[in-house]
Amino acid sequence: MNFNDTDEFTRRQLLCNIAKAALGVSVAPMFSSSLATAADFLPNRPKAAKSVIFLMMSGGMSHLDTLDVMGKKESVLGETKAIETSAKGIMLSENLPKTAKQMQHICLMNGMSTTQGAHEQGQYLMQRSYTMRGTIVHPALGSWVVRLAGKRNNNLPGFVAVSTDANSAAGGFMGAKYSGVPIGEPGQGLQDSMRPSSINEGDFEKRLKLADAMNKQFHTQITNPGIREHSSLYDDALRLMRCEDLKAFDVKKEPTEISEMYGTSRFGQGCLLARRLVEHGVRFVQVTLGGWDTHYDNFTAVPARAKNLDDGLSALLKDLHRRGMLQDTLVAVGTEFGRTPEIITEHQDGRDHYPKAFSCLIAGGGITGGRFYGKKDDKGGNVVEGMTTPMDFNATISYALGLDTDQVIMSPSGRPFTVADKGKPVVELFS
Repeated sequence: MNFNDTDEFTRRQLLCNIAKAALGVSVAPMFSSSLATAADFLPNRPKAAKSVIFLMMSGGMSHLDTLDVMGKKESVLGETKAIETSAKGIMLSENLPKTAKQMQHICLMNGMSTTQGAHEQGQYLMQRSYTMRGTIVHPALGSWVVRLAGKRNNNLPGFVAVSTDANSAAGGFMGAKYSGVPIGEPGQGLQDSMRPSSINEGDFEKRLKLADAMNKQFHTQITNPGIREHSSLYDDALRLMRCEDLKAFDVKKEPTEISEMYGTSRFGQGCLLARRLVEHGVRFVQVTLGGWDTHYDNFTAVPARAKNLDDGLSALLKDLHRRGMLQDTLVAVGTEFGRTPEIITEHQDGRDHYPKAFSCLIAGGGITGGRFYGKKDDKGGNVVEGMTTPMDFNATISYALGLDTDQVIMSPSGRPFTVADKGKPVVELFS
């Protein structure tokens, strides 16, 4: 095998397989101690947020049945009703009653607009700030954040992706060490991160010595930089296995009343895990909730999805606030596009894709809550004020962290990229 021609995934998988076979555990290169730490990062604004929890609504969440109901025509809202919130003069959908009580922390981004009307392309743009290209994979937003701001806790990964497709959290041209560490089931924690009970400590140490000897011989023969950057893999994995911070991944340690507050859904428990992770110093956590593609039966499907969002988001904001963490943690809810103002009667009252106008939200992290930015017309189909692109949205998240949104990172092919492409942060949202 010519390792110089082997792609990053193959190199990474090779070493992970060796680790599992030799040690009885699986480890991820995101734990590499070669990443920058918070001590190396100086935010470019005072009181910058320290972490981000990005809640991705995959499938195209209907803005007209969730976040943007104020002043909309009844014929557009259909069966959806508006309710008062904790912020005077701002209303949300009845599908989000618990979130409505946390509106004082939230800024609704009601001027969102994108050019991407297909799921894969729209999600790619929302999560990476660049349009898809056949010649390059752009880093996920979490990868950018860790690259520019570094890790807060050197024992833990800087970027964790919960219930999120691994491709959506890939480090792209930045490489595997900047990819999000995947967590499929929040209740199961970080899989294969403990010494199996069938292997005692003595046998484990013998395997470590054997692996170390194999590594030394391997590296004398193979000089590829992509292989050699994983040389600290075993040390990093061992540090994680034996450190107290590993408990951050165990949501079962939460009191029953806290766990129940987040709800029993995978998404709700994912939000609970996200809070635990940022509490232990993880820089960026993404939690994904799918099922928003409501071409058919919108007024049955949306309430079911919104219940999970409402439980998880409201609990997360409440929990962060009472722990004194909300000022340091930016919570963002994003989606790839909205749904049509027209209700498609022949589709059992469904709504189709609508990239022209939709809504997202941000909370905490130094923003001024209890407000909205951007406005659509009374049909919810056109942005008439404060148009915001996915790139602007991601630039605003980056600004909250004190990142330099103009800092250029060169790809291996020598092309310049920035965290949010040409996006500009909405700085007036911050107090």
